[in-house]
Amino acid sequence: MTPLSGPADWRPSCAPEALRLRAGLLARMRAFFEARGVLEVDTPALSRAAVTDPALASFAVDWHGPEPGRLWLQTSPEFAMKRLLAAGSGPIWQLAKVFRDGEAGRRHNPEFSLLEWYRPGFDHHALMDEVIDLVSELLAGRRALAEPERIRYQDAFLQHAGVDPFAADVPALRVACTRHALVPPPGMPEAQVEPWLDLLLSHVIEPRLGCGRLSFLYDYPPAQAALACIRRDETPAVGSRFELYLDGVELANGFHELGDAGEQRARFEADNRARVRAALPVMPIDEALLAALASGLPACAGVALGFDRLLMLAANAGGLDAVLAFPVDRA
Repeated sequence: MTPLSGPADWRPSCAPEALRLRAGLLARMRAFFEARGVLEVDTPALSRAAVTDPALASFAVDWHGPEPGRLWLQTSPEFAMKRLLAAGSGPIWQLAKVFRDGEAGRRHNPEFSLLEWYRPGFDHHALMDEVIDLVSELLAGRRALAEPERIRYQDAFLQHAGVDPFAADVPALRVACTRHALVPPPGMPEAQVEPWLDLLLSHVIEPRLGCGRLSFLYDYPPAQAALACIRRDETPAVGSRFELYLDGVELANGFHELGDAGEQRARFEADNRARVRAALPVMPIDEALLAALASGLPACAGVALGFDRLLMLAANAGGLDAVLAFPVDRA
């Protein structure tokens, strides 16, 4: 592996105003959660387990301590926070440093700040209400926003892409891509609809979301439920998941959380099978999380919000470099 070159410039990439804005938003965020009785917590960045999601890549760290072995920098504090919930913590939040390999660009940095919180007794609709309250509070005085929008995943595809994501097969999705002048990248699978849905979502639908307002996309196909409950009694069945957009930027990902340890294990194992098919490394499953779920996770909803991206939008900046002191090219 070629070593990283030294930083081109020792100075921070952001102006002092961005540092003050970050500090001010953090203070308002702490006040918001304190007023609502949500406890601030701190969980490890290193773990013996890693995320299995094929769309995410974890950084590995070799530990040379009393029990040497491989540890993983966390892509999210979710698993550890759910262990706290199962142990009776009640509602909790934290602003965590998280790490994702292979991510760099105008809206990506391999190390970033993720705001994550969990609300026992909430479903994803109740949590959307609280997300609106928090983001509106943090952007107050800096952004004037229109009334928030909530649109089902299925309705967004019908409205903006002209295709039903719950019924379309790959040929129908290919036609939709052609209609929107989208050229699929090489190697797109002909037997899986999810990559085609992601292509339409990222290039056709997302740019139309959050135009001067907070837009929630919710109730995803079961195959994209991730760690959310699936409502199988509905037709079609949907995953109780949402994503938040502002100005076409994805800000948050929330779930009415899955509490079934057996189903969660099955999803982790399915992820690792997908990794094998994609020639990606198999990741160690978090047995501590599964044990916590088996002991009883309270019914709850949780959300992860990209704090640096929110800061970028609050500052009306064109990219993360304008709000990060030292992005990866200066780290």
